[in-house]
Amino acid sequence: MVKTDTPKNESLFEAPPMGEQERMVEAILFATADPVTITELTGRMPHGCDPAEAIAHLRKRYEGRGVNVVKVGDAWAIRTAGDLGFLMQKETVETRKLSRAAIETLAIVAYHQPVTRAEIEEIRGVGVSRGTIDQLIELEWIRFGRRKMTPGRPVTFVVTQGFLDHFGLENARDLPGLKELRSAGLLENRPPPGAQVLGETDDHDDDDDQSELFED
Repeated sequence: MVKTDTPKNESLFEAPPMGEQERMVEAILFATADPVTITELTGRMPHGCDPAEAIAHLRKRYEGRGVNVVKVGDAWAIRTAGDLGFLMQKETVETRKLSRAAIETLAIVAYHQPVTRAEIEEIRGVGVSRGTIDQLIELEWIRFGRRKMTPGRPVTFVVTQGFLDHFGLENARDLPGLKELRSAGLLENRPPPGAQVLGETDDHDDDDDQSELFED
């Protein structure tokens, strides 16, 4: 009987060459609509692969191309180059209209996350209806965060990876400033104090004041 010694740090299986790992990552990102994390890539690829390194090589190879490898939150995706987005406009089949209340609520969550409903109402100066929150959750642009360690343990809201992906952001720190949002019409100064009472919702006044800035 012949005995062979295998070094403890040596894998029994040799990982594919990096060029082949790039092809694997490219295939996964191309075939997956949602961004994919390094952990998910590791689980799909053969033992010993280094998807993080493969991503770095792939991202460099796609620089300046019609599609790019982009980071979305803690995940990765293949997306149309930002300067060519206008070519995709004909594929837009549905425009989702958001009320002014929904737009302001979304902006507050993005800039103040994690934030509770009471904190949203305090910032806006008016109440927020459950329908507004439900609409943003249904769009998968906000989600429930951790409960706050305060009396009552209220739930908080945070923006989702889908929100970042929709607006081409790597993380919430890439959001434009409040001044830019106001100039773009996404935020407006509230009416003078007394015009509306905190605790009442203003969402019913927004049915005829909807924005088409958010498109699918």
